[in-house]
Amino acid sequence: MNRRTFLFSALAATAAPDAVRAAAAKAPSGKAAARKKPGRLIVSAPMLQNVAETSIGVAFAVSADASGWVDYAESPDLSGAIRAYSGGHGLMEVNDKVALVRLTSLKPATRYYYRVGADRILYKGGYSMKNLGPETDSAIHSFTTLGAAASGSFCVINDTHNRKPILDMVFAKLAELKPAAVVWNGDVSNCTETIDEAIDIFLRPHENHPAYAADTPYLFVPGNHDFRGRFMRRLENLMMLREPAERPGEYAELGRNFAQRFGDVALIGLDTGEDKLDTNPKFAGIFRMQPYRELQTRWLAHVLETPAVKTAKFKVAFCHIPLFDPRPEQNPGDVAPDDSDPQYSHPWASWQRTCAKLWGPLFEKAGVQLVVSAHQHCFRYNAPEPGRPWAQMVGGGCDIVPGKKWYFPSVIEGRVEGGRLQVIVHDVLYKRVVCRKVFA
Repeated sequence: MNRRTFLFSALAATAAPDAVRAAAAKAPSGKAAARKKPGRLIVSAPMLQNVAETSIGVAFAVSADASGWVDYAESPDLSGAIRAYSGGHGLMEVNDKVALVRLTSLKPATRYYYRVGADRILYKGGYSMKNLGPETDSAIHSFTTLGAAASGSFCVINDTHNRKPILDMVFAKLAELKPAAVVWNGDVSNCTETIDEAIDIFLRPHENHPAYAADTPYLFVPGNHDFRGRFMRRLENLMMLREPAERPGEYAELGRNFAQRFGDVALIGLDTGEDKLDTNPKFAGIFRMQPYRELQTRWLAHVLETPAVKTAKFKVAFCHIPLFDPRPEQNPGDVAPDDSDPQYSHPWASWQRTCAKLWGPLFEKAGVQLVVSAHQHCFRYNAPEPGRPWAQMVGGGCDIVPGKKWYFPSVIEGRVEGGRLQVIVHDVLYKRVVCRKVFA
């Protein structure tokens, strides 16, 4: 041992008893450590989901077992607020990842203010549990329900694929436009295996926009990638299914479809499902998209005859995979058994001929003017033509291809002004308007 090491070791040995005693005095005992104040319980801003005329869903992330609630009122100071709880009636929900609260019996076309909170629950068993107290988010947010008397604009985004630079641009544009509601038209995710991944995708998608959906409700239309991954089979544990009263009887399974009135516009959400056939061996025989599409067809025929939709001056449908493509090399999604055919450029559906055959006649009969789709990551507008009286608008996506001007992330904006529906396509990459269509 050299001299420096020896002196240091001797000094440390001499000082050790006092140092140990001082450290021990400062350190909490085992019980005191257990009582140490825990970290934040509410760990995301709320996300508004499934807005309708008389209901809406609220979701937020939590860090430990908790039972969430929402206080809401028509007054900005929340005077006279009503409290709605996770799980509703009977057995309340306790979850260590997400709190889901549904507000019902709301007034149509009415602005509400709300604040979220949660009780921290210590759960050791069915006969051993304790409420450790509440945590309330200080922020007060607001939303406006839909209905024939509602006003403002709606926006559509798509194919964000959890790509942060794209989300930053898209959310910044939405914050500028301030729509009353946003349709997220599929492929929000890629392949999501765990709820933690899903929380980062849906509840905390970008650090620059932590409260992106706290004052703007989102209507979720699944894309093909939103079916991929183990957790996506339980997505309702994060992205709630729609209010059960909206889908009675035979249509109880259709928790993602919607037909909602927004002023003079009927917003209709449909799910084209996977971009590969059920018979494709890639999916091991555990997909049943064809019966799902057929059930939606019966639902669509029903809702198009409801007064709220039938009396709307404008009818706009949303689905992820396009229902038309003029290019002969694009796979129409009905090539059995495995989507492969040398005449097409790739072995997956670029557009959905099956859904076009099922839904197109119903669109024509009901007078649907516009179908907004996605999936191809490249903006396109198809004007009506003989045999297809409805227009189709395909949103841009997350691909940026130099030299190809139609590859850009987009925000599609729709609003009724002067008795006409104006639809504006914003390129958020180059900050330009690339298309403006008017429907009378």
